Amino acid sequence: MPATRADALRNRETVLRAAARLFAAEGLEVSLERVAQRAGVGAGTVYRHFPSKATLVEAVFAQHLDDLVAAADRWAGRAPAGDALFGFLFEVIEKSARGKLLCDALVADRSWPHATFAASARRFGESLDRLLHHAKRVAAIDADLTATDVNALIAGCATLRSAHPSPARGTRLVWQMLDGLRRPGVTKGAGLRDGGGPRSCAECGHPLRVNSTGRPARYCSPACRQRARRRRLVS
Repeated sequence: MPATRADALRNRETVLRAAARLFAAEGLEVSLERVAQRAGVGAGTVYRHFPSKATLVEAVFAQHLDDLVAAADRWAGRAPAGDALFGFLFEVIEKSARGKLLCDALVADRSWPHATFAASARRFGESLDRLLHHAKRVAAIDADLTATDVNALIAGCATLRSAHPSPARGTRLVWQMLDGLRRPGVTKGAGLRDGGGPRSCAECGHPLRVNSTGRPARYCSPACRQRARRRRLVS
């Protein structure tokens, strides 16, 4: 029996991941049969976990927010308050940009939220409020900045990031917009150098770690360095 329950949970997670990818790429018109095909399970498995399309859509939205709540906890546990807030906001923007069609559908559908999604949205709001509170306590951001302000900024930055044809330049612009939230005189965190704005990987746009000595890095990893080299050879 425990093995059966474990298999059922794995199947549910597989269906959710497949649905999230399809919805993000093509919108909510995707059929449950296509979700089953992408997940590699039978249609009956999908309907057993999600009796209707609306149930599956809600579960995908809720899982997206629950993943962001987990990200907020990770940032809070590994970085100072100000850096935790900005690192979390950047992660939210990146993930929201990748799921732009999904987020647009959520905003457009006036029937939301349902109970499951509402619970996840509440947890996300509580996580954001905690990070904002801690950042204000150390004077990393203005005391009058609200969660409503930040959510509007997230939506705008996600749209910018999604629309920009260059990942590196899109990432740089997002960091510049986030940097505008910092209080004047606050030391900037990793990824910033000499007060000249964010530094990002020349290949993928990911923020770079700043070293106190040595030549400034251009790439975030050997893989990005190799891809850039191959591109130069081709050109």
